[in-house]
Amino acid sequence: MSSAPILLSWDGEAFYPASPPCWASRADRQFVVGETYKLVEHHDRSEASHNHYFASIANAWNTLPDHLLAEYPTAEHLRKKMLVKCGYADERTVVCASKAEAERVAAFIKPMDNYAVVIFHEAVVKVYTAQSQSLKAMGKREFQESKEAVLAAIDRLLGVEPGATARAAA
Repeated sequence: MSSAPILLSWDGEAFYPASPPCWASRADRQFVVGETYKLVEHHDRSEASHNHYFASIANAWNTLPDHLLAEYPTAEHLRKKMLVKCGYADERTVVCASKAEAERVAAFIKPMDNYAVVIFHEAVVKVYTAQSQSLKAMGKREFQESKEAVLAAIDRLLGVEPGATARAAA
């Protein structure tokens, strides 16, 4: 079953798929007649908040000191590495037979994803990849939390007062 939201109308007694008929057609494909389903209200993300976030990151990247450009060569590198730093990441662990093997595995994995954070300690390699912030992958609340965390982390990286990165793009 797909988790795509279906637009419903409340008539005071029951929910019905909203017009146009495509909503009823999708409900027919997605649900089984006679089954009971839990309804959860879906809150769309604000396009303005989304655009503000990416503008804030672009502005912040444009003000990065030269010594940070090797680590964050693009605004996308900055965003994804800050997501990882703030805990919005998927972690994969590879246990190797030796420290030397872990070093080779880390060197092999790193070029596979330019945005991944790959670290090794002793015989263990950890690969962190940023979670997607797409509309489908991250809801309104989690996006807002990740946005605030990332912009705060960028403030700390730049050594500016809290909220400065967000205000600069407003």
